[in-house]
Amino acid sequence: MSNSADSAGRPTRSHLRPVRLLTLAVFALAGLLFWVSFQTARGTNLRSDDSMLRLSDLIQERSKKNGVHDETNAALREEVDALAQRDNGSSKAQDAKLKALEKSAGTKKLAGEGLTVTLTDAPPNATARIPGVPEPQPNDLVIHQQDLQAVVNALWQGGAQGIQVMDQRLISTSAVRCVGNTLILQGRVYSPPYTVTAVGDRDALNRALTASPAIQNYLQYVNAYGLGWKVDQQDAVTLPGYSGTVELHHAQPVKP
Repeated sequence: MSNSADSAGRPTRSHLRPVRLLTLAVFALAGLLFWVSFQTARGTNLRSDDSMLRLSDLIQERSKKNGVHDETNAALREEVDALAQRDNGSSKAQDAKLKALEKSAGTKKLAGEGLTVTLTDAPPNATARIPGVPEPQPNDLVIHQQDLQAVVNALWQGGAQGIQVMDQRLISTSAVRCVGNTLILQGRVYSPPYTVTAVGDRDALNRALTASPAIQNYLQYVNAYGLGWKVDQQDAVTLPGYSGTVELHHAQPVKP
């Protein structure tokens, strides 16, 4: 009876122990955070230390390096192709087939008539140009991935023999991606204005641009808020050959 009364009248250790352990853990974690912050800062201001590169600077630097690597890769590829064509034992028919495949793959220069589409962000202080249209939100004033992709898709639909976005040739594995209003294409970073150049029958290309529902939607924002849209007809234009890697990576099933 006395043991039961005592146990009922005082708190048990099983209730105190988790609380004490939790308190100790919180203080230990706080101490660890202070120590890590001290070791990282070493007396500097973590927010404004000029010696720390901003992420945007790092991305731009890597983009420039990728561009240099692409140029080097293209020069080496030309040397390899020249050496391979000296005496590879192939027939004229085989050589012609190889050239046709290279043309389709986009690894060789392509010249002909075509056009260039330029898309530009609207001024940051743009207002509605049409009565009854709501005032723009920030996303209404910038070029999005869907806008660039709409142009590329329409030009392919119009029978383009080749397409170049900015200074890079598109191939079957190319992907047009945007983060905010920044274009990331094949390891390189670009800012607006964006240019898309195609080689092909100009009449067919223009018809495809006009017929695209996605582009018609974009043109509504051009009229309402002042986004840029310009189509330049080209009597003669030359697209560079794709200079990046053409190695394909694919998943393989794991054997049990």
